[in-house]
Amino acid sequence: MGISSPGIGSGLNVNDLVSRLMAAESQPLTNYDTKTGVYQGKLTAYGQVSSAVSSFQSALSTLNSTNTFSALTASSSNKDMLSATASSGAVPGKYKINVTQLAQAQSLMTGGQASTSKQIGDGSKTTLTFQFGSVSGGTFGTTGNALSAGVASAGIASGSLTINGTAISTNGTTRSARDLAQVINDESKNTGVTAKAGITTTSATLFAGFGDVTVASGGSYALSIGGVKLAGSDGSTTVTAASIDAALATNGVKDGLAAANITTSGSAANGDLQFFAADGSNIGITEAVSGSVTGGIGLSSSAANAGSQATVTAGVTLSSSDGSQIVVGGNNPAAAGLTAGSAGSYIGTGFVQDGSQASGTVTLDTKDQTLQGVRDAINKANIGVTATIVSDGSDNPYHLVITSNKTGAKSSMKIGVDGADGGPVNAGIASLVGYDPNGAQNLTQTSGAQDTKLTMNGITVTSSGTTVDDVVQGVSMDLSATGSTTLTVGQDTGSVTTAINGFVKAYNDLNTTISKLTAYDATTKSGGVLQGDSAVRAIQTQLRRTLGTPVEGLNSNMTNLTQVGIAFTQDGSLKVDSSKLNAALASNFNDIAGLFAAAGSATDGGIKYVKSGTATQPGEYAVSVTKMATQGTLTSAGALTGSTTIASNTSWTVTLNQTDPATDSKVQNIKIPAGTYSNDQLTSMLRAAINGNSTFSGAGDSVETSIDATGHLSLSSAKYGESSNIAIASVTGTPVSDLFGGAAPVKGSDVEGTIGGVAATGNGQTLTAADGSKAAGIQLTINSGIAGDRGTVTFSQGYAYALNNLASSFTGKNSLLASKTDGLNTSIKNVADQRDRFSQHLTQVEAMYRAQFTSLDSMVTSMQSTQSYLTQQLAAIAANR
Repeated sequence: MGISSPGIGSGLNVNDLVSRLMAAESQPLTNYDTKTGVYQGKLTAYGQVSSAVSSFQSALSTLNSTNTFSALTASSSNKDMLSATASSGAVPGKYKINVTQLAQAQSLMTGGQASTSKQIGDGSKTTLTFQFGSVSGGTFGTTGNALSAGVASAGIASGSLTINGTAISTNGTTRSARDLAQVINDESKNTGVTAKAGITTTSATLFAGFGDVTVASGGSYALSIGGVKLAGSDGSTTVTAASIDAALATNGVKDGLAAANITTSGSAANGDLQFFAADGSNIGITEAVSGSVTGGIGLSSSAANAGSQATVTAGVTLSSSDGSQIVVGGNNPAAAGLTAGSAGSYIGTGFVQDGSQASGTVTLDTKDQTLQGVRDAINKANIGVTATIVSDGSDNPYHLVITSNKTGAKSSMKIGVDGADGGPVNAGIASLVGYDPNGAQNLTQTSGAQDTKLTMNGITVTSSGTTVDDVVQGVSMDLSATGSTTLTVGQDTGSVTTAINGFVKAYNDLNTTISKLTAYDATTKSGGVLQGDSAVRAIQTQLRRTLGTPVEGLNSNMTNLTQVGIAFTQDGSLKVDSSKLNAALASNFNDIAGLFAAAGSATDGGIKYVKSGTATQPGEYAVSVTKMATQGTLTSAGALTGSTTIASNTSWTVTLNQTDPATDSKVQNIKIPAGTYSNDQLTSMLRAAINGNSTFSGAGDSVETSIDATGHLSLSSAKYGESSNIAIASVTGTPVSDLFGGAAPVKGSDVEGTIGGVAATGNGQTLTAADGSKAAGIQLTINSGIAGDRGTVTFSQGYAYALNNLASSFTGKNSLLASKTDGLNTSIKNVADQRDRFSQHLTQVEAMYRAQFTSLDSMVTSMQSTQSYLTQQLAAIAANR
């Protein structure tokens, strides 16, 4: 095919002609572009308004939170000891805080092992049960031996004894347990150890077989106890056991013994007379004899008595103030009845399980029965303790250390060891980690569980942690050391002032944005992009109307912005009068929260206001409860006897809060720790055992236990409502029927009632006002009380809450601005579609012009060719004439 170039043959400039024609034809494209530009300008302007509204909402978020208006600060004069934060409910003031003890967690350590990987015991599958509670009675420390006769005579030499590295000031006058306890207690602040003298006690057989005392002429006999003369004879009388008892009944002897802090029990006649010095003083026993005397202590009536003297002593018991090991040292600690080295265990104590803390079980298979295997199994079980291995560098260096994850006196551990699945227990494991404060203590306590102890303005307070809440109402204190400080709680008006000024600035920025976009400039005779736009003007109008309308439903006299110094200026912006705002904060601080945030309150103390909804209208609404929520409960058929024994290897299947359709995880096998329990101990143990199941706790399922006044045991789901249920079945060991008989569980039910006279929706203890009612969205928790009229709930919408909802209606889905921007985007698309169609039309027109000019070009070229031919022919004819 040949190459064609329009106009070459004819001389016509076809391309130029077509271009000029198409330029004229394309003129309407400019109109389309102009329209698009106008629409895009408005779209950009709406975007600016939307952005300004969003910024305004962000500024409202702080004022819309009631937490902002707690606005309290808490400061400590000793920041190294205490820091604090204050929340709503705190009362401004100064409080003197004196901390004498910080809470700590219990830590237990095994004896040293030569290897971390060597199997312990015989490999029998074994279960460890961890229970948490408090140690009651007794003490943690060590008891020394009675002092020697030499000490009673010469005392304890200086340098003989140190406790926790501190020298104890013993000397030649330290001759009794009483003396020793006193000098030890003189150093308690440095050692953390106190001493208590034991009771000095004479032998129970001291007067067994007492021989009647006969004194020959010229002789004498005198019996003294603790320096008090009980009997004597110069030969005129016989001293008998009966006469000694008679002497003990006289006022003179009784007063003398009392002055010496000596008490008695038994009688000489019965041979069981004993003397006691409760303060640990020595008791001297003296038979002073002269001449010929027969009979007396330990002698027959005919046996000669040459006189006797003995001193009875006691030892001391050392107690660690924080449950740590006591390190005994010195040149001769044995003189004080003590042994050099570390010592400390519970003496004479009991263990009371805390039912609020879940028990935990760890099953040790044969592969787990090494030091590191036990450690890993405990940590993997995630039962509230942490196990580690430490090395002390000795021949048997490795110790397993088990530490409770919680602090506080109620977090002491009791570790039971039992065979698994009905099998025998691994005795090696039991001797390694078995621990009972009231029994065998195979682990060494290196740190005792203890509470924080402090006083607030002289009031004694204890806490399980170093973070102490609400000792001063609404204040949380973080304690890091013992000592004294002054805690000052004051109103932080600065945070509220900052929030209010931020709100005013954001409103003014929004107002300025709208004003610029809608304004008319008389000088340039040009208007803003959105001049006359009804939607944007509506935003401005609604905001101003809301800001000028008093807040409804407040139980205070503060209902409008002018009362806190916020007012409109002539140009429509807001201005804050700082003096008026500060005065309002000083005099009506507690009322300002309701002026800005949404607030709700119930008159009934057993009802808690939870939240409202966007449809909730301000007002006061009556609350009536027709049915209280209940828990799923299993109650024993008969009363407990007061002592219940759980056999070894007892496990039950517990079904808790089962769903429909059923969920497998709602059914768990629970190991029930063996032992004999009182009623209170039983409830604590059951609650802790079930709540210790990680599957239950992970799903938020737990139980509560109680014993009613008639002795019936109740086990309930902690949840309320129709989803609350519980059932128990026996697996091994003690059957469930031993405790509950043939009792059947009862399913829970939801609360029922009305809010504002309209039936509300119950879910557990939560009652939610019905949609469509004025109270719609109000949610209440009915915590306690009985069915019936329960007062009212009041709801108010503060300015920040109302403005936030209003702003959401401007920018959210189907909102004013969204509708406008959607319309503009549609218009831009329509113009683009029209432009595309017109462009397609222009393409067709251009093709038509080119076809026409190409045809003309061909015609002209043909005519020019004909002209040339004719010219040549005519010239030839003319030449031939």
